[in-house]
Amino acid sequence: MRKMLNTLYVTLDNAWLRKDGENIVIEHEGTERGRMPLHLLEGVMCFSRPGASPALLAACAEAGIALSFVTPEGRFLARVEGRRTGNILLRRAQFRASEDPARALPIVRAMVAGKTANQRTVIRRALRDHGPSMAGPGREGLEMVERRLTDIARRLLIASDVASLRGLEGEAGAAYFGVFDSLLRTDGPEFRFTSRSRRPPLDRVNALLSFLYALLGHDCRGALEGNGLDPQVGFLHADKPGRASLALDIMEEFRPVMADRLALSMINRRQLAADDFVVEDSGAVHLVDDARKRVLVAWQERKREELRHPFLDENCPFGLVPWLQAQLLARHLRGDLDGYPVFIWK
Repeated sequence: MRKMLNTLYVTLDNAWLRKDGENIVIEHEGTERGRMPLHLLEGVMCFSRPGASPALLAACAEAGIALSFVTPEGRFLARVEGRRTGNILLRRAQFRASEDPARALPIVRAMVAGKTANQRTVIRRALRDHGPSMAGPGREGLEMVERRLTDIARRLLIASDVASLRGLEGEAGAAYFGVFDSLLRTDGPEFRFTSRSRRPPLDRVNALLSFLYALLGHDCRGALEGNGLDPQVGFLHADKPGRASLALDIMEEFRPVMADRLALSMINRRQLAADDFVVEDSGAVHLVDDARKRVLVAWQERKREELRHPFLDENCPFGLVPWLQAQLLARHLRGDLDGYPVFIWK
């Protein structure tokens, strides 16, 4: 099985990234702040607006290390990458499948089924872990949504087109986020959640979720490119200029288990406080620098957790699962697998 490599996160304002031998070096105000061997990296994600030397850009492109630039809130700005891996035959198969409703339908069904099942698992774990202390409307609401997600999962089996599956995915998401506030074990109004808001996030919980989704999106895009797939051409998400639709597709099964669970854990364990966020005059909310670093550390720790892959039946770190799922999707598109075996968290 492929070894999971590291992602380097650079959060220093006005940092300068350069190549020194076979290392990437981070400098700030003329002082070296860190270095890491290039052969241990699969990606570099730069927050704020650091610069990078041409020699480093060339070395990253040659080694297949994606260098991404995002805002402090995690909004994508640009990405530097080398020549594509894989082969044109795989990408042609991907393009043909995305345009063929008969082939796209089972792939979309698997993706939506995986996301719905994993959302249901998040709720079931909350009921298992905190059920006795949740008597009343909160517990009843979670139990009702758990049953509703089970019903949606059954309806996915009889949906006859991609549009219907998209509708069921939206219905499941609305039900799930409708009770997300009941999963938060905090007092006071600072971490209340009413609805999902994206651009910009309008409360602390949404700010944390959006930041984690940006990290997950970076990993999923890199996983697809590493397996020779085109991240722009999706199945569940319609094609749109500038949108990495397939990366968004493959993210869906991981959002509940990698991002949502981590957000809930950090809030419920009091690892983040109200003053770890800035509320701007416009209403937009984002993490302060120190809190962002704590979230990045927790994200890396989450990625190192071991699990048993449900289809491959092998142990692997959580952070390697997006790469494995991209590989399984590629195998399906090449005709080596009869279907796409979605990741379902137990």
